[in-house]
Amino acid sequence: MTIDYRWRGPLTDPELDALHAEGFGGPDGDSGGDPGGDPGGAPVEPGAWLARLERHSLGWVTARRAADGVLVGFVNLAWDGGAHAFLLDTVVSPDTRRRGVATRLVAEAADGARAAGCAWLHVDFEPHLRPFYLGACGLRPTEAGLLAL
Repeated sequence: MTIDYRWRGPLTDPELDALHAEGFGGPDGDSGGDPGGDPGGAPVEPGAWLARLERHSLGWVTARRAADGVLVGFVNLAWDGGAHAFLLDTVVSPDTRRRGVATRLVAEAADGARAAGCAWLHVDFEPHLRPFYLGACGLRPTEAGLLAL
């Protein structure tokens, strides 16, 4: 299966809603995750994706099946406007997993962050995703803190 990856690739709110629901178990879901996931993310009002991406993101990467253009993967790259970029909402459709799509999404996002002059790429993840982010994607472990609000 050939996949096309695009920095700031075009997408619609309904198709991103559908991919997010499929990958995470719902629009604010927690499916237990897989690479392709930062499960338990902040609830997202259906249809609010594009406005949020344009307002808050450095960029995003889309992955589409070349044969039919269906959105099968996505990652959002938020930033602080300077040196730090943050991976959010890494998701790959369940029927496309285990083919390197999520790893490529993260690599493309890292390239976008580097091109924008960022020096650091951050990601928070649940323990079961450690082999993906630290192994497959090459991030290194750091100390971090989290406060539920």
